[in-house]
Amino acid sequence: MAAEIQPKPQTRTPVLLNKIEASQDVVNTAVIIPKEDGVISVSEDRTIRIWLKRDSGQYWPSIYHTMPDSCSCMSFNPETRRLSMGMENGIISEFILSEDYNKMTPAQTYQAHQGRVTVVLFVLEMEWVLSTGQDKNFTWHCSESGTQLGLYRTTAWVSGLQFDVETRHAFVGDYSGQVTILKLELDSCSLVTTFKGHTGNVTALCWDPVQRVLFSGSADHSIIMWDIGGGKGTAIELQGHNEKVQGLCYAPHTRQLISCSSDGGIVIWNMDVTRQETPEWLDSDSCQKCEQPFFWNFKQMWDSKKIGLRQHHCRKCGQAVCGKCSAKRSTIPLMGFEFEVRVCDSCHESITDEDRAPTATFHDSKHSIVYMHYEPTMGWLLTSGADKVVKVRQTRCLLRQRLDRQPNSDLFSTNWSFDQSQIFSHQIFFRVELIEGRPIICTVPRWNTLI
Repeated sequence: MAAEIQPKPQTRTPVLLNKIEASQDVVNTAVIIPKEDGVISVSEDRTIRIWLKRDSGQYWPSIYHTMPDSCSCMSFNPETRRLSMGMENGIISEFILSEDYNKMTPAQTYQAHQGRVTVVLFVLEMEWVLSTGQDKNFTWHCSESGTQLGLYRTTAWVSGLQFDVETRHAFVGDYSGQVTILKLELDSCSLVTTFKGHTGNVTALCWDPVQRVLFSGSADHSIIMWDIGGGKGTAIELQGHNEKVQGLCYAPHTRQLISCSSDGGIVIWNMDVTRQETPEWLDSDSCQKCEQPFFWNFKQMWDSKKIGLRQHHCRKCGQAVCGKCSAKRSTIPLMGFEFEVRVCDSCHESITDEDRAPTATFHDSKHSIVYMHYEPTMGWLLTSGADKVVKVRQTRCLLRQRLDRQPNSDLFSTNWSFDQSQIFSHQIFFRVELIEGRPIICTVPRWNTLI
């Protein structure tokens, strides 16, 4: 049922640990069980499977449960071992897993939607079950009583959902490319704001509650980082995929974003750099470099007796330029362009080799990814694919390399001695994390409140 792959030491790519390939249809969602060598998967073949690693090194299903309809999405809370699973028929079924993960007991059932459940989240602090469906409804239920607490009608069916526990804000991304922020109360919600930066549908959302930054991935192949906590409306674009983005995960210890796309690409982004917003594209009737008319500028074409040219835009300055004045290409990693893009001649001359230093690494999962899950305590990255396969990779060595390369970062892996009174007098807070037995001391600044 599963193939055992031995990791290669000192590799600089995610190491494939295991491959699970027993499902009869697409694996829509799969998650790693923290502190256990196990995986939970739900599939279009109507099955819930709990995979535990045996002494032989292979993953075997300790639980194989068949549901009445296709399993579309899932949320697992390791503290309570509560498994919330959405189905094609709009029902959400919840189970409590035993401590040894060899049994699951039905806990609650919700008739949450009239169509396929697209995303489900269980919020332990509120005892809420949040969900979205293809019926364009966003709902939240009480997990104790099973009653519906509230409902919000969206403009399109939702494909991304995140929740901030501290402020009770829900982030909803839909198929129109819009992200909506809602303030949830016990039995009501209010619209805070909406913003749109994607030309395609939103396919994935990822929320960083420390920096209060929201990442959104889209079918337009791009990722946008929204600075929610800063309150300035800053939006940073990341361009590193050739197909639609399918999943986003954030590694808080190293401040790296992990993204994947439907063509199997996995990109690890360094978010511990000062990034720049991409400029707005300027409008002009003629090239802003050589002043040659564009093809719709009939008056200037007639006056100059010249044929109009096609309009392009420089990705660095945003100016409208002709093809002759923007014949060169360059990467601009700090603007999120990891691939070569069109730039005008003057901008090309201003970009140094240091400016072209990449801020992301690229890897091939070798299968069409449908869903991705990252477990930071183990450093494992899981991808499930349209090929019915689940792959588990070790990424800790790759993420740790960035820590060792960044001595000036606010994350240090070294021996520390400091005066506690100085810490509080400067309002700097430290958090200590252990990674492979080494203490990682994180400075946590005081961030602005949401919205």
